[in-house]
Amino acid sequence: MILAVDIGNTNIVLGAIEGEQILFLERMATDRSATEMEYLVRIRSVLKFREIDPEKLEGAIVCSVVPIVTMHVRPAVEQLTGKRAVVVGPGIKTGLRINIDNPGALGADRVADAVAAINHYPVPLITIDMGTATTVGVVDETKTFIGGMIVPGVMVSLNALAGGTAQLPHISLDPPNHAIGRNTVECMQNGIIYHNAAGVDGMIDRIEQQLGKKCTVVMTGGLSAVIAPHCRHEMIVDPELLLKGLMILYRKNSRN
Repeated sequence: MILAVDIGNTNIVLGAIEGEQILFLERMATDRSATEMEYLVRIRSVLKFREIDPEKLEGAIVCSVVPIVTMHVRPAVEQLTGKRAVVVGPGIKTGLRINIDNPGALGADRVADAVAAINHYPVPLITIDMGTATTVGVVDETKTFIGGMIVPGVMVSLNALAGGTAQLPHISLDPPNHAIGRNTVECMQNGIIYHNAAGVDGMIDRIEQQLGKKCTVVMTGGLSAVIAPHCRHEMIVDPELLLKGLMILYRKNSRN
């Protein structure tokens, strides 16, 4: 059994993986001020809640887009498991060809998403990860990562809308029943959800037009289940995509 840790700008996703099975997936807030000991206590609490014995963990893999948090989470995970953690970054074995201007600058989360996608779904494909930022990755028919797009995430847009205006409130993101809002809250909810869904559809159209081929579309991330039902393109929603990628990367790079 291994511990997989995905450190994002807003949330840290934890998962325990045994064989081909992801035993659990939990989210906790990313805290840039937390210490190694505080993260150790928080991760241990999640494992206890999920009835996972830390002594049964054979190792760990860490994927991060927040280097300052990695500095505290990585040693906490290594203290918990008693093993050196695999960290996704330049130099690790991925099995993924990358053809962009600076391969070393490709985000660890985008690498993990693409690795999982090429091992589970037909190519060419598009991955859409809806986190703090919405990241889009494109893998061609030769299983080569050739680029993508990065846009503001759903909640970033919503918070900017409420925070940057005098009269618009902070709201929850409830799915709309119709496109035309009849009050301020409905107008905001509908606008954010349909705007993002239409944006996803538009990005897919332009990527497929450039490739000249239809693509498998895989959506993941915390808000994928909210946005995907309102998209017009057929797509696969896989909330475990990144953890699946981390499982593959761990096996390719573990010395155990």
